[in-house]
Amino acid sequence: MADRATAEKWLDQLANLPTASGHEGAVIDWVTRWVGRRDDLELSTDSGGNLFITQKGRKANDPVFAVAHMDHPAFVLSDGGGGFEFRGGVDAPYFENARIDVVSRASGPSGRVTSYDPEASRGTAEFDGDVFEGDIAMWRFRDTRQKAGLFRAPACDDLAGAAAAIAALDKARDRTDLRNFGVMLTRAEEVGLIGAIHAAKNRTIPEGARLLSIETSRELPTARIGDGPIIRVGDKVTMFDRDLTNRVCDAVANSSIRHQRKLMDGGGCEATAFGVYGYRATGLCLALGNWHNRGNLNEVEEGASDAAVPKLEEISVADFHGLIDLLLVAAEAVDSEDSRVERLDNLYESNRAILS
Repeated sequence: MADRATAEKWLDQLANLPTASGHEGAVIDWVTRWVGRRDDLELSTDSGGNLFITQKGRKANDPVFAVAHMDHPAFVLSDGGGGFEFRGGVDAPYFENARIDVVSRASGPSGRVTSYDPEASRGTAEFDGDVFEGDIAMWRFRDTRQKAGLFRAPACDDLAGAAAAIAALDKARDRTDLRNFGVMLTRAEEVGLIGAIHAAKNRTIPEGARLLSIETSRELPTARIGDGPIIRVGDKVTMFDRDLTNRVCDAVANSSIRHQRKLMDGGGCEATAFGVYGYRATGLCLALGNWHNRGNLNEVEEGASDAAVPKLEEISVADFHGLIDLLLVAAEAVDSEDSRVERLDNLYESNRAILS
């Protein structure tokens, strides 16, 4: 069962792997090895390459999946001449003369972006060595030091979510009441929730499954790094499943887990896709600094900065461990009763005479 040090080791390993939409192979290989060392777990892949990790044996209840995505915004080289496609949402100023490094190969070459078309999400770069179609590149980050209480890495979004989900599953393996708890890891989220949509449209998610959709979401003035993991009631598109969200909120309120309950509308979330196609999903997340590696993002959006500075993403270490605990409470809570019905019935019975 994962202790704190082990969970942090998995976080560090996953969040530093090279990954991009459609090129999640390094993450898939890591997960495959992780599952292979545990004979009570099973790994399956659907027709879109999404991963499902489940526990062997009989289950008393319908499945509950912690869901995270395996990709992160990155440059994908389209040819040996330095042409690239950028897969993910990042503002154009971050590409101006940007220094980038090929990270999918040991000692990959370095380069500089020479052109970028934000409408097509394509550009060119000059490199100091050979590049090949399918190479993954990321910005060169100036400050790679860790900070007290924070974890900093190229791809917290959403590999921190994947690490938390895996750590929670490792803890759940010792609990007979959570045999129905598993992990779903999706592909190509950063280019439009494509892996999640594929799984939902093609019904590769088991019918009756309840989904705890995890994200690392842009820190907001009302949702700060270090204030605890977040029960995400919705995103910029929609609200999530009311009943699931209520059950999770009630259970966590009765726990000792420091947490937040927020509408995180800085971006979209896979829970939206699941809900649209008829699955029951709610959201959990970590507040994220330097979202999509965009340092000084507020200033860039406001036009108040002359230079966009790529930076490592960062999360709170305490929030990360809180999310692991929150996932276990939430996995149990989805099969509990919603206490609001009883409370409202009692309130009505106590006061309905007023209507006479």
